[in-house]
This record gives sequence, C-alpha cells and structure tokens, in this order.
Amino acid sequence: MTKYDFTTLPNRLTHHTYKWKETETDPEIIPAWIADMDFNVIPEVREAVIGYADQMVYGYTYASDSLYQSILDWEKEEHGYSFDKEAIVFIEGVVPAISTAIQAFTKEGDAVLINTPVYPPFARSVKLNRRKLIENSLVEKDGLFQIDFDQLEKDIVEQDVKLYVLCNPHNPGGRVWDREVLEKIGHLCQKHGVLLVSDEIHQDLALFGHRHTSFNTVDPSFKDFSFILTSATKTFNIAGTKNSYVVIENPKLRTAFKQRQLANNQHEISGLGYIATEAAYRHGKPWLTELKQVFEKHIDYVVDELHEKTHIRVMKPQGTYLLWLDFSAYPYSDDELHAKIHDQAKLILNRGTDFGKEGNLHARLNVAAPFTLIEEITKRLVEIFHK
Repeated sequence: MTKYDFTTLPNRLTHHTYKWKETETDPEIIPAWIADMDFNVIPEVREAVIGYADQMVYGYTYASDSLYQSILDWEKEEHGYSFDKEAIVFIEGVVPAISTAIQAFTKEGDAVLINTPVYPPFARSVKLNRRKLIENSLVEKDGLFQIDFDQLEKDIVEQDVKLYVLCNPHNPGGRVWDREVLEKIGHLCQKHGVLLVSDEIHQDLALFGHRHTSFNTVDPSFKDFSFILTSATKTFNIAGTKNSYVVIENPKLRTAFKQRQLANNQHEISGLGYIATEAAYRHGKPWLTELKQVFEKHIDYVVDELHEKTHIRVMKPQGTYLLWLDFSAYPYSDDELHAKIHDQAKLILNRGTDFGKEGNLHARLNVAAPFTLIEEITKRLVEIFHK
C-alpha cells in the first residue's frame, strides 16, 4: 500500500517552470530533459514552506543547529558518513561550488580533469574560468561506463592536472561508482597531488540494490584533499529553494574555499533553502523509499520496451532517474536524430553532445514523472524508431 501519490501529473504550465517552458506554446511537446521531477514534494516540505510564508518577514537568515543535525544524521544513517558540523559549508548550488573550488585552488591556464560524457556544467565551469579542460573519456563495457585507469593516470601526469571533478553517481550514465573504483581514484590523486571535487548530488538515488559510497568513507586519508558536494534538492525535488552544501574536512582547504566564496558573495543562502532542506531530511525517508520503487518500475519498463521494439540501446542506470540512450544503430546524423526526436516524436530530451563528444547520436531521458507520461514518451520513441 503506497502512502504517496506518484500518479498525478502536477500542472507546471503556469509556474514559469523551465522544464515545461516550450510546452506553454506547443501543447504537444512532452519535456523529458531537465533533471527535476514531475511529482509533488512531500507534505512536510510544503508545510515548512507555508510556515516560512506565514513569518511575514523574509530577511537574512542563518543555519539552525537543528538543520546541521539533520544533515549529520542523514549522512550517517543513509551513507555511513560521519563528520564534524564544522566541515559543512552551505552554498546555493553544487555547480557554484564547483566554480568556487576551481577558482580557489587553481590558476588560469591550470588543467582541470573531468570524465566525459558528463553533466554539461562541469565543462562549462572549467572553460568559463579560463582553465584548461582535460576530458578523460569513459569506456562503455558490459552496459556500464568504466574508467580507463591507465589513460586517467596518463592524462593526469601529461597534463599536470591540479583538480579533478568527479560525478558520483554518474550523470548521465547512472553508474554508482563502487568502493574499488573510488579507492583507485583516490590513490591516483594522492600520488600526483590532485585535489578531488566529488559531486554526489544523486547520492540518495542508488537503485536496484546498489549502494552509494561517499568518497571520504573509502579511506580516511582522502579527507585531506577532497570536497564532497551534495544537497537535498535533487532527492526531494526542491531545486528552486537553492541550498546545497560542501563537506570539507581539511581545515586549510575549508578556509580557502570560504574565502573564495566570500569574494564571490556566495555566502548567503535562502532562508527557504534552509527550511526545505531540514524538513526533507527529517521527514523524507518514507517518501524516498517509495520514490525509488517508482523509478525502478519506470526504468525497467523503458529499457524493456525500447529493447524489444527499437534499435535504441539503453544504458540501464544503477542510480538516478536518468537514462542514456544510444541511437547509433540508425542512419542519421546527430542533427537529424534530434530533429526527429523533437519535431516528429514531439519530445524534448537532452542532447548527448552537450555532455561531451562521446554523446554523438545519444540523448538523455528523464523518467521522473507519472507512469502514464512515461508510457506516452516511450510509445512516441517506439513509433519513430521502431524496428
């Protein structure tokens, strides 16, 4: 018996919702791209937001002790990661935190490494901060992305990499990197003096029996050179409240990060973000448990339908609600492919090349919506790309 409603599609067309913007002028379009969910938030978050509105004054706020404790409790109980309250640095988003780390710990022209294909703001943040972007290509093997460690070390050494931005769980491939992989990454960083920024915003969305491993839980010595970036926003569909946090256990790195953050005037957080985060962590576990079952059902359905009825290859994710679709079996150019998806299937998917050159003839599909919508999206893909 389910407690929460994951079957009703909220009306997002009157809320200036970026994901649904194009549908406002073309009602046939179904958006399945931006990584937010078409599900209502948990009732406790809604009540917390209403309580905030009832304050009648929306001035500057600070993080409460109870918020800190909710984060410490969540990380320990969900991910086995324990750390001191002082290690937490609030910032409005994971992407701003990436830029802040790049600015604080590298100079213009320094090399920053990412594993591609990966979430587009990684490359954007490196380029806009005038650092040298090093793209280490992931290798697809046994239906999953893998890291070529020989090539990774070669890239680190030859390019004199100063900072490595890791995505765990991986977006768009959904790989939940296991302890052995993270251990190899950590030892490479130690060997060559590389700082590691670990974007773990999808940490709570490991699926199908997989468990997220936070980088700092692999080896205590990794805490000396790492930054763990995460948030309740992706897990609980509250991205608009704008609050994330960075766990920096090395005091010297934490001080330098906060100085750069202050220089950017990024040290103030929305009071709404503080309140929504605490409500989510305190009350959200039952909702999250049901949500993950919904995701597994949706993913299995899409994978099975597209495998049976099309030549689209789907990388089945170990986590996240994002599917990496490979259309390379079809005789189209990348532009032709995305024209068919948009103009004929009337769908908006993320274009694969936005994630890196490896994304040619690929697209990313978001399945965080009621099943009726997932059925319609899948049906449209089958109609256009049927065997």
